[in-house]
Amino acid sequence: MMFPTIASFGAEAEIHHQNPVAKPEQSVTVGNARFTVLTPQLVRIEYNDSGKFEDRATFLAVNRDFPAVAYSVSDSAGHTVINTGQLRIAYRNGSDARKPDNLNINVCTESGLKKWHPGMEEPNNLKGTYRTLDGNNGDSHRKFMENGPISRDGWAVVDDSPKAKRGDGSRSLIFEKSVDGIPWVASRPADDSMDIYFFGYGHNYKKAIGDYTSLAGKTPLPPRFTFGYWYSKYDGYTSDDFRAIAKALKDNDINSDVIIFDMDWHYNGREESGGRGGWTGWTWNSNLIPDPDQLIADMHSQGLRVALNLHPASGVAPDEDIFEAMRLEVQPDSAKTRKIDWAIQDSTFYRSFFKHFIRNEEARGVDFWWLDWQQKLVNPKIDGLGETFWLNHVFFNDMANNRDRRPVIFHRWGGLGSHRYQIGFSGDTYINYPTLEFQPYFTSTSSNVCYGYWGHDLGGHMIPKDSDQDPNDPELVLRWVQYGVFTPIFRTHATRDDRIERRIWTYPNFPLLKESVKLRYALLPYIYTMARKCYDTGISLTRPLYYEYPELEEAYTNETQYFFGDDILVAPIFKKGNNGISEKTLWLPEGQWYSPSHSKMIDGGKEVTMKFTHSQFPWFIRKGAVIVTNPPELKHASEQSDRLIINFYGLAPGSCDLYEDSGDSKDYATEFATTRISQSGKGKKWVYTMAPRKGNYENMPANKDCIVRIYDCPEQESLKLNGKNMETSYNPVSQILEITIPKVDCSKGFKLKIEYK
Repeated sequence: MMFPTIASFGAEAEIHHQNPVAKPEQSVTVGNARFTVLTPQLVRIEYNDSGKFEDRATFLAVNRDFPAVAYSVSDSAGHTVINTGQLRIAYRNGSDARKPDNLNINVCTESGLKKWHPGMEEPNNLKGTYRTLDGNNGDSHRKFMENGPISRDGWAVVDDSPKAKRGDGSRSLIFEKSVDGIPWVASRPADDSMDIYFFGYGHNYKKAIGDYTSLAGKTPLPPRFTFGYWYSKYDGYTSDDFRAIAKALKDNDINSDVIIFDMDWHYNGREESGGRGGWTGWTWNSNLIPDPDQLIADMHSQGLRVALNLHPASGVAPDEDIFEAMRLEVQPDSAKTRKIDWAIQDSTFYRSFFKHFIRNEEARGVDFWWLDWQQKLVNPKIDGLGETFWLNHVFFNDMANNRDRRPVIFHRWGGLGSHRYQIGFSGDTYINYPTLEFQPYFTSTSSNVCYGYWGHDLGGHMIPKDSDQDPNDPELVLRWVQYGVFTPIFRTHATRDDRIERRIWTYPNFPLLKESVKLRYALLPYIYTMARKCYDTGISLTRPLYYEYPELEEAYTNETQYFFGDDILVAPIFKKGNNGISEKTLWLPEGQWYSPSHSKMIDGGKEVTMKFTHSQFPWFIRKGAVIVTNPPELKHASEQSDRLIINFYGLAPGSCDLYEDSGDSKDYATEFATTRISQSGKGKKWVYTMAPRKGNYENMPANKDCIVRIYDCPEQESLKLNGKNMETSYNPVSQILEITIPKVDCSKGFKLKIEYK
């Protein structure tokens, strides 16, 4: 359905820059109201009693300079009418646009015309996320999840008004000027002005989210190592303990990339030699870690990146090593016994703290930071400033400006716009099946606000009170880790509790746990490719079913199922099995889906009930999918293999664009390569093609050994590679055909022609 009078729209173009000022011709000002047409489905609506409008960037909106689109403006019975072809906006001239009788919008949706006016509730908003799952038990935190830019109603409102409160009680403030290259906060009076973004995309959720990132900024691509396994536990580990963990990971052939030093790396009150006390500290605990330089070097020698946990809220105490140098710069007139309050919003404090602490630890070898802000959510000095958001903003941008590698931080959600700082830490959940059940919904729904890199405490964080749940139940931990394979960040963790074990090699079912780790590393080329697509399109790695099937009720009711990238559907197990067998009823969309756990293709378009042993997990690959995986010898995600396994699933047309870059370069936006890999044909004759690679990046391998595997296929009658006969291996039981192609010239690719019997 379209409104009349608009013949065509301006050409769409991806927005790479950030300019908060919209094109003048895209705005219509009527008295104290201003309407800015960003796309035919997205309009900014402002109203201010004084007629003053905001053109600076806010925490949410960093770009309003969209490609021009056509629209019409007319007068009708005292109303200004703006028609974009998808939206018809009618405003009563000279009136208060905040009042429901003075402004209305008609939206074209798949189910017909929908109407909106200010003050309408959004009962069918598909939600976004929440700052933390601390204390979440089952789905107890569902009620806190904030709204996002998509809704089953076909319209949604994102409120960026000066007075609008975020989930943590903060507000969206202004970026003005900069400090050492970082856009810096400016006050925004909490007046009654209206500043909203109306999303009228119907059920075209992907388009809405893509345009949201044009407004709110892209999600940066994390370094490749972050997609590997993270070992983490809050415990009083010594240097020898960390070395023993690194050795055990290697000795047990457990792929790994990150090791977290939780808060016992520092003293918490210097008088307590054991390091137990307050949460904040900036001085290495020499009782546990006497030589941090050597320890970090040892971790690096094992291929592990190191992150330190920070709880900054308590500031800098007088007994910290950095105190005196900072005092002289930040508060030179104060007593030497007075604590320096945390004040990252102050440029003098920022420069001093980063000079005396952050730069020293970066030089020592700390790879990135875990910013675990929990207290004092709203800054007392700047009205409405969210401490969580601002901490993330400063740390991420400082790293971007001062390191020669890709910036990354691990942090808590600070409200809309937080996706610009990548990886989230979801918080301290309880160890039980109901909590595991909630995480698939929570994670995929967070993609609605582009917060697509949640990292959970796989295995759960803490033991519920009055619970008889075994915190080390091998089956529960296995199901949590299996789910973790298909989450953005693959990290086990738990609280400081001697009853909880997170060294997976000590579990009786360790072989199955290790299989999960191996599967994660096998899938890394697919995962990294989808992470790049997230940067390009705004569509996160983990996403709800309704992105693909917005008109099917099953896509909404099966909320614990989700897509992991374009071609993998996941339906985690979150109930204890019976004698080692879990029976699960799940919904498969139309088409056919390959179950790796059962080595067979399954018809979709219906609910199916399946049984899974402990070694099996419900994940399914779309027929026709092309998924590139790593060989088993790869140990670290940071490594780049010169071997690829190319998997074609079923005889159906399909393709992928394999994405590759150097793994940690800041220049990934321009320095990368893609390879189109596809299958096509009909009947018995099929062609499998690896097209010439496009693009370039540092240390790009010229040749790769390729193993081609074709699943769910009959035995071949003939097979030719680039016109020459090839030897093959076919398993009639699994119906998998395998062809090894050595030393493929990536600049040329290959063409494989197969005729099946």
